[in-house]
Amino acid sequence: MIKDFGKYVIMFIVLVLVQVLILDNIQFSGLVNPYIYILFILLLPFTIPGYFLLGLSFLLGISIDIFNNTPGVHAGATVLLGFLRPGVAQLISSREIIEKGNTPNMRQLGFASFIKYTVISVLVHHLFLFYAETFSFSDFFETFLRYILSSVFSIVIILASQFIVFKN
Repeated sequence: MIKDFGKYVIMFIVLVLVQVLILDNIQFSGLVNPYIYILFILLLPFTIPGYFLLGLSFLLGISIDIFNNTPGVHAGATVLLGFLRPGVAQLISSREIIEKGNTPNMRQLGFASFIKYTVISVLVHHLFLFYAETFSFSDFFETFLRYILSSVFSIVIILASQFIVFKN
């Protein structure tokens, strides 16, 4: 991770800027709002220490919260994702890939495993995010529709970014 520190700093800054300057301004009828900034958490190496992963997750989420003027909603969702990421990684990949410290991208995990990893992670993040944002079950079905549509759109963008960045 130390040798790739600059790469991760640039990725952090670019994903936050893309999220707050472009994607936060995309809304279709208020139902679809893609959140791809979580790609930063997804692409951190498997061997990153847990405390560092949670710290970076919080820093990422609070950065989005500052720009969106949301009081800790994104920080809570990203910390939850950072906390659950090792378990999700163990579910979808082999022990040898995790122990080597590989970066969990499409090339390392393979297409099917990366899709599972992305889908589970995005669904967990978005579920917490949308219901914490609403903080009520009064509009349960509208929030659930926003959750599903935004999750699908986020997954498509994340997978497309992987095809663009890691094309052979």
